[in-house]
Parts: sequence; C-alpha cells; structure tokens
Amino acid sequence: MNTLNRFTAGTLAMLLVVGLSGCGEMSTRQKDTTVGAVGGAVAGAVLSGGVLGTAVGAGVGAVIGNEVGKGK
Repeated sequence: MNTLNRFTAGTLAMLLVVGLSGCGEMSTRQKDTTVGAVGGAVAGAVLSGGVLGTAVGAGVGAVIGNEVGKGK
C-alpha cells in the first residue's frame, strides 16, 4: 500500500507540473511559489509516504518559494 501512495503522489505532482507548464505569463514570484509547492509535495510524499506529508510538504514548499521570490 505504501508503494501505491508514493506512486499516486508522484503522479499527482507530475500532473501539476504539466498542467502549470502553460502558465507562461506568471510573475517570477508566482513561478517560485509553484516550484516550491511542487518540490515540497514531492519531498513530503517521499519522506512520509502519505497524503498528509504531501500536503504539508506542498504548503511549506509554497511558503519557502514565495519568500525566495520576494528578492527577485
């Protein structure tokens, strides 16, 4: 079951990346936030193997990406 959760989280992350790849008119800060959220979701899924870890990782990654984007 743990493998299924990782596969599902990975698939969702890839779909998110593909879905957002058409958003060329995003600001740098929005792009950094998106990249942070996707990276955090993937990291959370790998480290925890669960939906809660994926969601927390996405939230933390989005905040970090947003803060990084402020300086650009």
